[in-house]
Amino acid sequence: MKALVYPHATGIGGSQLNAVEISAAVRDRGHEMLIVSRQGPLVEKIRELGLPHILLDERAVRRPSTVAAAQLTELARQHGCDVVHGYEWPPGLEVFAGPRLRLGLPTVCTVMSMTVAPFLPRTMPLIVATGEIRDRALKAGRRNVTVLEPPVDINENSPGRPLRQDRRSFATGLGLRPDVPLAVIVSRLASELKLEGLLAACDAVGELASSGTQLQLVLVGDGQARPLVEAAAQAASSRAGHRVVTLAGLMTDPRPAYAAADIVLGMGVSAMRGMAFAKPVVVLGEHGFCELLTPQTARVFAHQGWYGLGPRDHGRAEAAAKLTAILRDLAADKARQLSLGQFARTVVVERHSLDGAAQIQLDAYARAIEENNATSRVELLADAVRAGAGTARYKALRKWQRWNGRAAVDDFNTVARMRPRPA
Repeated sequence: MKALVYPHATGIGGSQLNAVEISAAVRDRGHEMLIVSRQGPLVEKIRELGLPHILLDERAVRRPSTVAAAQLTELARQHGCDVVHGYEWPPGLEVFAGPRLRLGLPTVCTVMSMTVAPFLPRTMPLIVATGEIRDRALKAGRRNVTVLEPPVDINENSPGRPLRQDRRSFATGLGLRPDVPLAVIVSRLASELKLEGLLAACDAVGELASSGTQLQLVLVGDGQARPLVEAAAQAASSRAGHRVVTLAGLMTDPRPAYAAADIVLGMGVSAMRGMAFAKPVVVLGEHGFCELLTPQTARVFAHQGWYGLGPRDHGRAEAAAKLTAILRDLAADKARQLSLGQFARTVVVERHSLDGAAQIQLDAYARAIEENNATSRVELLADAVRAGAGTARYKALRKWQRWNGRAAVDDFNTVARMRPRPA
């Protein structure tokens, strides 16, 4: 099988890392994988994995882009691809408008966001991250939805893996105290989805330090919300009377941070990478949600993914209060850290290996190819018209929101678009 894979971005993030790492795992099963993307930090990872790579046309500025759709069509034709796979909604629309409509090729779209864009073509097979998202997508009228929980390379991310930095060198490189327990968050510093947990973690560590519990926090990542996070970090350190929160910036390889951590906080793939390093993990979310991974809470995460929503009227203050209690108990109990870390490693090995993800993706490709001819031309064109009209309405709404200063950055990761968990 030959597949053309198109990640939505080339920064270091969960969805795009999944795109290239699963592609490499599928390649290792004897299939041909070609990656097309914009220039960016992820290109180094693509080359490191030995995957063929083609840069997206620089003229493909708008999203979705007719230039990108045309290039994808030509690449699929030139390389004789059997399936074309876009990650997130803009590439999903582009692979549909290009290879699907122009060549009749099977296309697949992976959506790792918390909500599926309603204007994505309903006839296009989807891959989503959780059973909860799949259930909502099926209720919305989509007919082929596969669940692929985000995988982790459990060999590259493991406690015994040799890394360029050990715990002591990582800590001293950032001016940390090697003898003080270390909590780590690896995350984009984004205004949507991420920000509440980042700020609450700063608040919690500041509160703990001011009351005598030794704990330091390192935030690895960058993004448009950095000024807000910096302010919260400074406030926490001022409250403690010494630096307790450090912003390490972007690390193209954050594995030394996970390896150095005593406790990992995060969501999605970031939380899972912490699990792979056998660290106790506190899963962050929104509306005051934070929960320690234990044998009891693992059942909840199996359905909703490594994320959660609390009651509508909860937020940063409630998350900080709960985090403070969790971290106070955990930071002082090394034996519990070790046992929960081993449990976390077991969960990720059993449920989130790259090898298992590669098979699920191959099965999704096979179904897409099998069902490709079952969609009539009339149905396909009607779906294209509906998708085009929906995208135009969405673009007009976004333009109006930007004019009013109300546009979200991660548009389909905002809480307002998601079904809230019951209080």
